[in-house]
Amino acid sequence: MNPYSIIIRPVLTEKTNVFKEKYNKYVFIVNKNANKIQIKNCIEKLFNVDVLKINTLIKLGKLRRRGRYSGYKPDKKYAVIEIEKGQKINLVEESK
Repeated sequence: MNPYSIIIRPVLTEKTNVFKEKYNKYVFIVNKNANKIQIKNCIEKLFNVDVLKINTLIKLGKLRRRGRYSGYKPDKKYAVIEIEKGQKINLVEESK
């Protein structure tokens, strides 16, 4: 599989910034069909870091209504990735 089809996008929130600074962990939204081994190989290939641990979770889509019509948002799979100390993933370019 193509690494860009497995890693969809990073999650950039205040909580994930605390994870990044305090625990050296990064959060990504990944393909629902990808397993931990595929995710690890893609992260190591794309960002040139050593992955220590991966935790995954699936959030079920919420019910949304538009008038009398209702449906569900799609499910999302998150991967929390811990990398070695001293290594860093640049998700957003810092402005000077």
